[in-house]
Amino acid sequence: MTTPADGSQKKGRPTPKRKEAQASTKISSLAPASTKIEKKRAKDAARLARMNQRAAYMRGDESALPLRDRGPEKKFVRNFIDSRRSIGEYFLPVVGFVLVLSLIPINIFAVAGIIVMYSVLLFSVVDGFLLSRKIKAEVSQRFPDKSTKGLGLYGWLRSTQMRRMRAPKPQVKAGEKFN
Repeated sequence: MTTPADGSQKKGRPTPKRKEAQASTKISSLAPASTKIEKKRAKDAARLARMNQRAAYMRGDESALPLRDRGPEKKFVRNFIDSRRSIGEYFLPVVGFVLVLSLIPINIFAVAGIIVMYSVLLFSVVDGFLLSRKIKAEVSQRFPDKSTKGLGLYGWLRSTQMRRMRAPKPQVKAGEKFN
């Protein structure tokens, strides 16, 4: 075998055709990305991570909360709402009761049910308005440098949820004092 004048050696085989070179580097797109065991392990790990994230969210861990629930003033509002009872949290059970009353074929029961439902709704709105003002006053007193924008509605919406359906879970019992 002779060496060319520039000092490089011959490769000893013919250059492959373009089609052959591309075929040798191409990976089949239909091939599975991983084995069944690896897929199952990844799926289980993702499920466990979601469960841990959900548990941290329900505990009220600051790092697991979405942006709308983060911050010391939001935590204060949650605790403020959870430390008291409000008429709004009973609205859903009242609607269920009205539904049962409407099944009775006597008109007075249906009318009484509707009156009760709208009364609870009206009291809930009035309570929400007063609660919103009280929340804003408390937050501006405790956190003077923070904005109170949106905190009244945040608190009112939390107060209209049934206590055991609230997320994150209440950290203060009803009637309990908190800091």
